[in-house]
Amino acid sequence: MKTQNVWKKSTIIIFLLVCTGSIFYYSWIHNPGLETETYLPLWVRKWSNEYYNLRTAVPFVVLGYLLEVWQRLSNAAGAANQSPFRLKNFIIIAVVVCLAEGGQFFIATRQPDFMDVFFGISGGIFGCFVYHLIQKINLLFSKNA
Repeated sequence: MKTQNVWKKSTIIIFLLVCTGSIFYYSWIHNPGLETETYLPLWVRKWSNEYYNLRTAVPFVVLGYLLEVWQRLSNAAGAANQSPFRLKNFIIIAVVVCLAEGGQFFIATRQPDFMDVFFGISGGIFGCFVYHLIQKINLLFSKNA
């Protein structure tokens, strides 16, 4: 059982690194419009150009969700600290979004945007709440089964 938990934690850490790396990659590419990212489907590129700030929130929803999963797997007590708002995860999300936006100061074709910081943090918090909502729904169905 302990080996299985180690594998789960390792997998979540890999997903967290990939998610964070993709956030930095897309924040620091030279063309903010994603036209040069031809491997992305056309509908994704069009949507991201139409909803410019909202697209910042999307990867942070995933990051917030993964941070909550990692927190649950790392929590030795299991049931302790069930609050849907964890300051530690909020700080991690805020640091990642600030680093991603701050890095744009060094790219001539990019400009940091405070609204991206707002949308990134909002997306991360939303991801945390989605995790807890799913946990509540699972608990509800497991009691009824």
